[in-house]
Amino acid sequence: MKTTTTTTALAALALVAAGLTGCSAPAPGATAPPTATGSPTVAAPPAPVDVSAELAALEDEFAATVGVSVVDTGTGASVAYRADERFAYASTLKAFAAAEFLHDVPAGERDEVVTWTAADVEASGYSPVTSAAVDTGLPLSELAEAAVRQSDNTAMNLVLDRVGGPAGLDAGLAELGDTTTEVVDREPELNTVAPGSTANTTTPAAFTADLAALLDGDRLDDADLATLLDWMSGNATGDALIRAGAPDGWTVADKSGGAGGVRNDVAVVTRPDGDPLVVTVLTVADDPAAGYDDALVARTAAVALGALG
Repeated sequence: MKTTTTTTALAALALVAAGLTGCSAPAPGATAPPTATGSPTVAAPPAPVDVSAELAALEDEFAATVGVSVVDTGTGASVAYRADERFAYASTLKAFAAAEFLHDVPAGERDEVVTWTAADVEASGYSPVTSAAVDTGLPLSELAEAAVRQSDNTAMNLVLDRVGGPAGLDAGLAELGDTTTEVVDREPELNTVAPGSTANTTTPAAFTADLAALLDGDRLDDADLATLLDWMSGNATGDALIRAGAPDGWTVADKSGGAGGVRNDVAVVTRPDGDPLVVTVLTVADDPAAGYDDALVARTAAVALGALG
């Protein structure tokens, strides 16, 4: 069921984004504050669709823990499972680093060519784009694109350098309203989470809220949002993940991540005739030595997206 994001869909997303107001709302069952006589009452969002039995069965089948947060930006319908539990984010963070780059760096400065060394590549790990351009360097914008499309680690570190390092990205997420995610390290250390530590972790709910905030038009203008979604639509490492679990005809712009037993994906998913859904699927194998399985993410996405139809 592999799908890709078309130029038309990206344009539609950009138009929708301008009118979104984000996904935060009172907790299900909460009483709305009093309103002035005659003023309209804003209905609370519907309670999350319960797919806990299906996802618990997948956890048993794959010997893993799954966290999911999906929100329909049009209706407020949602799916949540372990949505407030912490998981390592791995390379999904690159989508948010690229968003921070687009927010921080003026368009006229994005063509600045940056250079690095072979030692930088060796220290960073997986770097399919920058390893081939050590002698020439690349423009900042191409580095941000490489970090998202190809999950290039050296490119990610160079983008982090431009936005103030991990602390700068952490501050940018806080400006989106995210005080949960803790960005502490660069590549490849950001893939490591010490037992009991919250460094280099997030929650499904936090990342889904971040994606929704990026779509609402306040953080990125229409052109920069379209650029980010275009980079995510070409993610070369995500075909077997949320894209594989999306219904036929739905479009997916995503950023994957994985290390050891961790396999994750975050995405903006659009039906042919509906508003975007923001999706976070974070997973970790019970036995990290066993590695991860892409099928777990795909099947989790199929359950969650199927529940919202």
